[in-house]
Amino acid sequence: MRFYFTALFVFLLTFSAIQAQEILILDKDSEKPLVNVAIYNTSKSKNSITNIDGKADISKFSRDETLVFQHVSHLEKRMLKSEIKSNKVYLIEDENMLQEVVLSVAKFEQDKKDIPQQIVSITSEEIAFSNSQTSADLLESTGSVYVQKSQLGGGSPMIRGFSTNRLLIAVDGVRMNTAIFRSGNVQNIISIDPLAVERAEVILGPGSVVYGSDAIGGVMNFYTLKPSYSLNGGTSFNANAYTRYATANEEKTAHADFNIGLEKWAFLSSVSYSDFGNLKMGSHGPEEFLRPEYVTRINGEDRIVRNKDPKVQVPTGYDQINLLQKVAFMPNKTWDFSLGLIYSETSNYSRYDRLVQKRDGNLKYGEWYYGPQKWFSGNFSINKKGNGKVYDKLQFTAAYQNFEESRFDRKFDDETLYINTENVDAYSANLDFENNFGDNKLFYGVEYVLDEVNSTGKTRNILTNAEGGNPSRYPDGSTWQSLAAYSSYNWKLNEDLNIQSGLRYNHIIIKADFLASVHDFPFDNANINTGALTGSAGLSWRQNGNTEWKLNFSTGFRAPNIDDIGKIFDSEPGAVVIPNPHLKPEYAYNGELGVKWKVFKIITLDLAGFYTYLDDALVRRDYNLDGSTTIEYQGEPSRVQAMQNAASAYVYGFEGGLEVRFSNNLKLLSQITITKGKEEQDDGSKAPLRHAAPLYGNTHLVWTKNKLKLDLFSEYNGSLGFDELAPSEQGKAYLYAVDSNGNPYFAEWYTLNITANYRFSEHWSTTVSIENITDQRYRTYSSGISSAGINFIAAVRYSL
Repeated sequence: MRFYFTALFVFLLTFSAIQAQEILILDKDSEKPLVNVAIYNTSKSKNSITNIDGKADISKFSRDETLVFQHVSHLEKRMLKSEIKSNKVYLIEDENMLQEVVLSVAKFEQDKKDIPQQIVSITSEEIAFSNSQTSADLLESTGSVYVQKSQLGGGSPMIRGFSTNRLLIAVDGVRMNTAIFRSGNVQNIISIDPLAVERAEVILGPGSVVYGSDAIGGVMNFYTLKPSYSLNGGTSFNANAYTRYATANEEKTAHADFNIGLEKWAFLSSVSYSDFGNLKMGSHGPEEFLRPEYVTRINGEDRIVRNKDPKVQVPTGYDQINLLQKVAFMPNKTWDFSLGLIYSETSNYSRYDRLVQKRDGNLKYGEWYYGPQKWFSGNFSINKKGNGKVYDKLQFTAAYQNFEESRFDRKFDDETLYINTENVDAYSANLDFENNFGDNKLFYGVEYVLDEVNSTGKTRNILTNAEGGNPSRYPDGSTWQSLAAYSSYNWKLNEDLNIQSGLRYNHIIIKADFLASVHDFPFDNANINTGALTGSAGLSWRQNGNTEWKLNFSTGFRAPNIDDIGKIFDSEPGAVVIPNPHLKPEYAYNGELGVKWKVFKIITLDLAGFYTYLDDALVRRDYNLDGSTTIEYQGEPSRVQAMQNAASAYVYGFEGGLEVRFSNNLKLLSQITITKGKEEQDDGSKAPLRHAAPLYGNTHLVWTKNKLKLDLFSEYNGSLGFDELAPSEQGKAYLYAVDSNGNPYFAEWYTLNITANYRFSEHWSTTVSIENITDQRYRTYSSGISSAGINFIAAVRYSL
């Protein structure tokens, strides 16, 4: 780590003197920098705009000119340039601010108030203040997304009763989901660097009209840092450096990014490195979560040793590096080109929930870990303004991504290490249009996606290093293709009533071959050629100055992928999943109603109810292979299972938000989500839905004054009794606490936390947090690892 902090120190020294002659525009109450403030003279012959750090160059204006400062959320201000003191200008927030703009619903800007769906937006200020270690933690901080963890190097989001491959992740508008996203917990979201995210948006509910397959429960779209041009014809330079330390897992993080802007070119670079140690859980909670012993190798033999501190979860530590490079070119006001390159890589990291499993009273595994999780993403985009005949805006995006993941597992006292490696090449191309007809807007586009899956399996003797054969997890060389066209229309009947509807058709082609020399199946390939039609219709209505309504109906779908039709793996103790080539898409039908109600002047309620029905659900069920219900897998008899269109399911729930503004400096924010769901079983009965999380939410009391921001908050979960757990969860006693009858159940929990941010100057700021002040020992639902106990976090940021 010494190298990274030395590099950070050198970075600060090198660029501390390269400050341009600029002004800084701040919010008067919070003293936070304001982005995208327009600055112009009264004749509008000269103009400038603030960058992400709230800075703008005003050298083009003469000393006696009157400058106009405009921002969508603040009152307009006019002053002579000569009146600017200390190179700072303060703007006052407008209580009647314009509505927030979102991108995720149509890939082009729309006013949030016109969108009939529930959208969660995370701003750059909220990202910086959250102190999140990973992007999964960032989503969890919203109170609208639930996160499961099987290990420290993980985070599998849940939204409205759906998870994993029924949720879609996108980065800069490019889908991250691949053909091997599984129904089990998915950890790919940790590859997204939260320190390189400028903003994030979450669509609650189906988003298949724009994003296609997998967008059943919701869409999580991350927008990374954008390069900014120089607005005065010269060269502009901006930089940020950040470092953080946390005690619960001895986290050490360093980050730096810088932007060089020219009139027509802009370059942005970002690098982050994190080193996480073993995670320490809290002191007060279920005894079942403690780690009294673990396996280690001593003199070439597996030994079970006593843990010196049972609250330390051994082994859970890992490290990760994230890189981002962007180049933008704007030759004129019509064309804008950009290239984005992202790379992320972790070290090996243990799957902690498997390492605590026991067999015959002893720990089952000697080793179970993931190899480095690697992700490369390259996307090239073109934005063009049209003349309105066919389109007003055009956006073309071509992307290539490569994903690599691997698994290593070995039973206790066994010499054989099983190794599976997966590599996915993902290609995509999107062409999207916006056409304006007065206040009405038409969005339409086409998409092509190709995933190529390479999968290998082998064994290795840990004593001799001799290697042998082992079935690959997926059929090697398989492909998944998607071709789609969509259209969406935004009809603004008047200033207060807006209707939006859309249709999308997707065609899916899957090819997978199973080698007879490796697999003894009654089939040698799985070729699927199928289509899916989805749609949405909704309205947003501002009844009066205090009440807004949103009503939306939508459908979503998920096509079978390579994971569904071709996977071979041990799904749970004593069971093995085998391929099934006879699958078709599953469909979701969703309805939701929301209201935003301003009670009196200081209280705002934001409430929504939803219901989703899932038909032809792809679920894991017992299966038979040529009449046999049991086969031998990795040396032990295992029950045969496979993915099947064997069920229906429904999920319903309630989301509530509360904001109370006691004054300009003090406000209370609270968010709560209640989700219930049932899934059809083999015998026709209904059982709890696996990914319907228990009641969860958070409450924040935020005080802001001048350079200081304080946030006292609590996060909490309700409980789930044994009968409320899904059958698959009831069989995972090692994840849960035990009730008085000896049955597993999910224990309710809460945490108390405080975060403070102080801005010493326009360059330096610090954020300090104490999380889980009462040192609770708890796990989020379905998680194999306990969350952090009392945790002290300190972060320092330098902005140039």
